[in-house]
Amino acid sequence: MIRSSYREIFIFVAGETPQVITETIYALANRNPPVYPDEINIICTSKNRDTISNALFTNGILWKLINEYGLPQIQTDHIHFTVLRNLQGGDIVDFRDVESNEAAAESITYLIREKTGEPGCRLHCSLSGGRKTLSYYMGVAFQLFARQWDKLYHVLVNPEFELNRNFFYKPKVNERIEARLLDGTIMQLNTDDAVISLVELPLIYLRNKLPLNSVSVKDLISEGQRNIDIATIQSPVTVNLVEQRLLIGHREIKLIPTQLMIYTAFLRLKLKSCLHVSHQHCGACIDCYLHITDFGTHMAVQEMAEDYQKMFPLNPFKKDDLLEKWEDGIDAANVRHHISKINRAIKEQLNDQTLLSFYVIGSVRKYAKSRYGIRVEKEKISIE
Repeated sequence: MIRSSYREIFIFVAGETPQVITETIYALANRNPPVYPDEINIICTSKNRDTISNALFTNGILWKLINEYGLPQIQTDHIHFTVLRNLQGGDIVDFRDVESNEAAAESITYLIREKTGEPGCRLHCSLSGGRKTLSYYMGVAFQLFARQWDKLYHVLVNPEFELNRNFFYKPKVNERIEARLLDGTIMQLNTDDAVISLVELPLIYLRNKLPLNSVSVKDLISEGQRNIDIATIQSPVTVNLVEQRLLIGHREIKLIPTQLMIYTAFLRLKLKSCLHVSHQHCGACIDCYLHITDFGTHMAVQEMAEDYQKMFPLNPFKKDDLLEKWEDGIDAANVRHHISKINRAIKEQLNDQTLLSFYVIGSVRKYAKSRYGIRVEKEKISIE
């Protein structure tokens, strides 16, 4: 029996129909390649916990499925219930008030966030069971925190079997089960006629694309939306060294050559010193920011001098003049002086307070030292 290299974690939102659990396990086990659970997590109310536990464990439906299809055994201590509680810690009986829905959202989000933080695992989440709001919260939490190898599903069963309390999965040998129609008529069904399909739901993965530090679902969504808005409203930054031009969007910012050289160096820092090259967006990340003394070293000045020379294609001695002037590097006070002038020029010429913070050279205090950098997204930077 082939097992994947992942530790497979199955997560279900379940209500009064525990069938969605066994139907999903059955469908995944019959995939090519098959997927078997190493851990099962069931999100439900305390009332539904009893219904699910009685059906799957006390009555042995899950063990019957495992044994009938020769699936790997799962230890009972690897089966967990997340019982939904209200904000006061009491049982949620129903979801007809705002408080209950918000509390449920927090529990679901916490579990998904926690599990996606575990290394070496892959999540298989089903949103087929429970109330529609719970399925929605599962989808939102998954989109915010799931990794690209995690999977989100919806299980489909043909209508006559879908809500049948006697049907949990398709057995190997045909069984006849009773079904009660809406008009009260009882009919016999053959399990051979059952069709169980698993739809893998496509979505946009936002994990590591946005800085999500909030706890509550409302705040997480607001934080995510804010960062998306920020990323989309930022204008590109273009430096043309030969023409000594700095453009923020369509607005030209006038800087003297030395200032343009230093500003370009901070832009290059964003591009060359990124520690998270797989991340498409910078967001609130400041890991590329540099301490002022590191920025002004002799080696750093040599790199800046290359850009400085490009500004004077007809004068081949500009680079040497600069290196002679700053042969020992640039002292911190001098760097801060230039940063102050650069920021003043950008502020006066950009004339947009909303965008200003993305383009000035800012400082943050990290590891007891001030570090400097530019917030603009790295994909918005172009140096010619």
